[in-house]
Amino acid sequence: MRGYRYFSASVFAITVCALLGGFYGRSELVAQDQVPEQYKVFTAALSAVEANYVGTVESDRLVYAAISGMLQTLDPHSSFMDPRSYAQMRERQEGRYYGLGISIQVVDGEITVFSLFEGSPAYQRGLRRGDVIAQIEGQDTKGWTSDQAVRLLRGARGTPVRIAIKRSGYEKLIDLSVIRDEIHIPTVRAAFMLDDTTGYILLSDFGENSDDEIGKALQDLRRSGMRRFVLDLRNNPGGALDQAIKISNRFLPRGDMIVYTRGRVANSDQDYRATEQSDYLEMPMITLVNRNSASASEIVSGALQDHDRSLIVGETTFGKALVQSVYRVSEGAGVAVTTARYYTPSGRLIQRPWDGTFDEYLTYSLREQDPGKAHKAEDLKFTDGGRRVYSGGGVDPDRRFDGPTEGFNPTRFGRTLFARNLFDTFAQRFTRSGDRRISVNPAGALRELTEDFVLTDAMVAEFKDHVQKSRLRIDEAAWTQDQPFIRAMMRFEIDVDLFGVAVARKNLAKQDPQLQYSLTLFPEAAALMRLSATPDRRAQR
Repeated sequence: MRGYRYFSASVFAITVCALLGGFYGRSELVAQDQVPEQYKVFTAALSAVEANYVGTVESDRLVYAAISGMLQTLDPHSSFMDPRSYAQMRERQEGRYYGLGISIQVVDGEITVFSLFEGSPAYQRGLRRGDVIAQIEGQDTKGWTSDQAVRLLRGARGTPVRIAIKRSGYEKLIDLSVIRDEIHIPTVRAAFMLDDTTGYILLSDFGENSDDEIGKALQDLRRSGMRRFVLDLRNNPGGALDQAIKISNRFLPRGDMIVYTRGRVANSDQDYRATEQSDYLEMPMITLVNRNSASASEIVSGALQDHDRSLIVGETTFGKALVQSVYRVSEGAGVAVTTARYYTPSGRLIQRPWDGTFDEYLTYSLREQDPGKAHKAEDLKFTDGGRRVYSGGGVDPDRRFDGPTEGFNPTRFGRTLFARNLFDTFAQRFTRSGDRRISVNPAGALRELTEDFVLTDAMVAEFKDHVQKSRLRIDEAAWTQDQPFIRAMMRFEIDVDLFGVAVARKNLAKQDPQLQYSLTLFPEAAALMRLSATPDRRAQR
């Protein structure tokens, strides 16, 4: 299920970019032979606070805040991770952990299911988004932090955990026993045929298994008749460098430069080339990006663009070209320190400049883009086929089509509906016909729908009432203008909750304006592919 939105998709993607969108180096403990005078100043200040501050002092909190503040003076991506954040980063990187397969957040003091993975123990037992975990092992969870809940929900593989959930429309708590298991976090969130010849893969981030997942998806699509391909990197915040290189290699010939890095520390100056023979060189390709595509997403899209291999469609990407190495420090914490910059094959540094407080930088994707943005003459570079590209601020698409919210470009009112999760909460009124994972549905508390249900005008009117009851004032002009977006998101969230991501994405693909526009550009993508295969191009290799 979709697990990349909190207050809004944009804010969450920015946060992930800032904390997790770098490239992971080897973890190591940093030994110090001598303590510099500056460290003595810090420890003296800490001791003075501990001895004299009028309130209660938590030393680890003070130290963590000090380290975080130090790193924030460097750049927007160097960051400190407390033990919990570091463990979560490692789980995201490795793509697995042991538990129920849910993510939770505290809403109005209640432990609430925010998302869950299909096929996970929680999914199999019938949990869904919006459920409140009211009890864990007989203990009431009202007022708990998410950390308190996680400590009890996770445990050894094969062991049970007893929970009681509160669900809208049900008068009584629903008691469940869920068996913990290994949870795999997929990065390929959808892979299917858009038509008889067009394959589609949505890659949500770059984890340790992303290349393997992409490889399997490509094989399955080819067996289904794929002769052209859409790679969707929208809202992908990045991840592991080696996976970006391997995935790029699947579409580029052996020997092509993919990315190079330059920095201060040992081994930071590296050139990364395609080392394997590709099986997909003759397939026209379109890559979708938007303002939340960052880091490793920009490695892939930049390399494909520079080698004229794929037509890049969408919006200008985030512009994050700083390489982080992650070091594990004491007590299970970690630091992500910028150690290098990366460059695309044509020599582009796509890192955007940042302001002193990082505010402008980190809110980049919340603002409208300027398609007529002027470029500096020194930023001009050329692709293998002589096309103009530029350094200095993300990967510009070959064909622009604004669509920051699931391919749509709604009004501010429509974006507010999305950011406040009103589509998600409305979907909780329904249940899948025949779903007996939680057998009780008292007095038809939830309305049953089949996979081929029709979104009616009455349902849209009911959603409008749902919005009004949330105390959001209806902007009638925006409501009318956003009707295609509103209907698409209503259907999408109901599909996700009831029928799974694959069904939801297939249905959304038919309505997604950005994706549908890209499908009209395959003749251009095919011409670009022929450009990349010219004798002059082959000689360059």
